[in-house]
Amino acid sequence: MKREKVGRVVSDRMAKTIVVEVERRQRHPLYRKFVNKRSKFHAHDEANRAVIGDLVKIEETRPLSRKKHWKLVEILKQAEA
Repeated sequence: MKREKVGRVVSDRMAKTIVVEVERRQRHPLYRKFVNKRSKFHAHDEANRAVIGDLVKIEETRPLSRKKHWKLVEILKQAEA
């Protein structure tokens, strides 16, 4: 089963590549307060459909380059112009 993540596109300046920022809430081990953690993933976008601000779903795939191990599955919500 392939892992999937949902996040916002923060960069679309590369050819056929987008950078997706995924945010998750995690409880601090000592203080028990919820902390927002962010991770960035490079994803393959064959048709260059996604733009900055889009909410997208990405899926894990074979390594496509040094940093790219994810691919764009679908655009869930378009960015407001």
